[in-house]
Amino acid sequence: MSAPTALRINLNVVVAGSTSAAGRAVVKSLAAQGARIAAVDVNEAGVRALAQEYQEVTPYVCNLADPAEVDSLARTVRKDLGPVDGLIHLVGGWRGGDGITGQQDQDWDVLHTSVLTTLRNTSRSFYEDLESSDKGRLAIVSSVTAQKPTAGGAAYSAIKAASEAWVLGVADGFHQSQTGNKAEPVGQKSAAVVFVVKALVDDAMREAAPHRAFPGYTDVQELAEHVTALFDADAGSLNGTRQHLI
Repeated sequence: MSAPTALRINLNVVVAGSTSAAGRAVVKSLAAQGARIAAVDVNEAGVRALAQEYQEVTPYVCNLADPAEVDSLARTVRKDLGPVDGLIHLVGGWRGGDGITGQQDQDWDVLHTSVLTTLRNTSRSFYEDLESSDKGRLAIVSSVTAQKPTAGGAAYSAIKAASEAWVLGVADGFHQSQTGNKAEPVGQKSAAVVFVVKALVDDAMREAAPHRAFPGYTDVQELAEHVTALFDADAGSLNGTRQHLI
């Protein structure tokens, strides 16, 4: 699937998990289109490097699993940049096991905390900003396994499915306050979206395995282009959708 062409944007966007390969690609794409970016991660050196590379980036170090820290982050970002227009959640990782009995409690706890808890915390802390923005956008990256799980990846798939449900709940909140508002309906301006991939791939992965084809994988640059294009797309058509990038 080819990404739509994005126009230049002048918005404040939080990229959570900004030092991952996907995060760096998204930061680069958003910066190229003029967005002011709050690059958030636990990797202090990584976010500082992003700020040195892109003048549009302001670095923030935060434990997104701690709701008090996230609330503080939101206040600081608003003070530094102004109200937030976008939240791109790229936090998490994969954990698997040997069948159902091989699903370890430790892996479940890590996935729950790194993927779902960080999403809940950030989306709640920035929700009012996104709802008030003329182009409010929330986006996550999910997996095809959320709809078709395997025994070995049951924990991962369950967490991804829960994350999708949370985002769809946010989408309903945006709908109820905007086009679905029975008292004072307004045009839909905010949208929550799920990007669905088989897996992500980047240049470093290809270099490490030059003979591997990575069939069905989505390049992080393609993801980044789709993320940037969200801000020029119609919110009513986007809100509550699952966008397949396969």
